[in-house]
Amino acid sequence: MSFPPSNDLSISAVERETGLSKDTLRVWERRYNFPLPHRDEFGERSYPPEQVDKLRLIKGLMDHGHRPGKLVGADMKVLRALAARPSKRESPAVALEEERDDLVHLIALCKEHRVEDLRRELTQSLVRSGMYRFVTDVIAPLTAMVGTHWASGRLAVFEEHLFTEAVQAVMRNAISTIPSPDTQAVPHSRPRILLATVPHELHGLGLLMAEAIFILEGARCVSLGVNTPVMEIAQAAKAQSADIVALSFSASARPAPVLTALADLVGQLPPSVEVWAGGRCAALRRRSPPAMVKVMELHEIPAALAEWQNRRKTMA
Repeated sequence: MSFPPSNDLSISAVERETGLSKDTLRVWERRYNFPLPHRDEFGERSYPPEQVDKLRLIKGLMDHGHRPGKLVGADMKVLRALAARPSKRESPAVALEEERDDLVHLIALCKEHRVEDLRRELTQSLVRSGMYRFVTDVIAPLTAMVGTHWASGRLAVFEEHLFTEAVQAVMRNAISTIPSPDTQAVPHSRPRILLATVPHELHGLGLLMAEAIFILEGARCVSLGVNTPVMEIAQAAKAQSADIVALSFSASARPAPVLTALADLVGQLPPSVEVWAGGRCAALRRRSPPAMVKVMELHEIPAALAEWQNRRKTMA
């Protein structure tokens, strides 16, 4: 009896690693003869690491507008060449921003595994720019660039994790130094915001960037972190007396589950609790989220908070 190699990944693990659903993997296996999983004695699929790498790269290209039928049969050299080109969905300004020398330098530190140097330079950038500009002008485009390098195979998974840990350390330290708002002088003048990501959304940097701007603008924030069941988010919102639930969705998030999660959450929250959503998930803008969901970019948060305060004053 033969057994799959020990470094193979289960179909559930591949789904988590690539963002491709189990159904998609099975359909591609039948339609394109790829991936080609091993089978154990019970017929359960397991996937070699090299196939997972290719699937991850294909998913990244699909997120940027390429069709799977033209990708699955291509070899890794062709796929990496495609990934190195500007995205179909990127504006020229975005493409230029990704080539900024300061961002390229920070990526190089990550690839060279110079974690302490990366943290130091991120901290220096934060001090020079201030929290708001650091988030919108450095971390947001840098995170997008890291995602592109990871999807194209130019950045290893562990290197992406090193980057994430470095950014989180710098930002959490900076957030801890922001003075708490004075909510005693004017009760309920600042919103109480619950932050989370829904099930299968494991990327937390978008959430942390939003939290930094919310706190900078004087909001009171509680974060549940990533991969939180919708029912738990709704229960936490009620327990925390949240005014707003803020969700972040990465580019790898699948459209149907995103829209379903948003609809489910809206249905479980009182009408007085607003749902705000952001991130690089194309479904937030290319498809219609539930009417009660406010979709925004990071730079739109200050104005959205000001509008919220004005509505509260009008209702008072």
